[in-house]
Amino acid sequence: MDYEKVYQMPFAKVYPLLVNKALRKGRTQAEVDEIIAWLTGYETVQLQEFLEGPLTYGDFFRNAPSPNPDRIKIKGSVCGVKVEEIQEPLMREIRYLDKLVDELAKGKPMDKILRK
Repeated sequence: MDYEKVYQMPFAKVYPLLVNKALRKGRTQAEVDEIIAWLTGYETVQLQEFLEGPLTYGDFFRNAPSPNPDRIKIKGSVCGVKVEEIQEPLMREIRYLDKLVDELAKGKPMDKILRK
């Protein structure tokens, strides 16, 4: 897989896709923002600022202010690949977010999604 293509995607293009996936399943943008904050340490205000700028998806994760140490508890498959087996660290971070949004869309309670 060409990871560099994913890393170069604009955050402003990916974020609405994550939100729409949750909205289609009756969840909220606020829940997606809470997941992102838990995973990366970004605040909701920062997410809105990123939507107006040229930030790439790769840099969004590279510059995360406070990656949650409990993110290593995230297990399972995304697109047929187990997240815990992804060798490329940056891609693993991206897939962690994908997995959490998948869990949200499947109706899992926030406490379980956030590994509380």
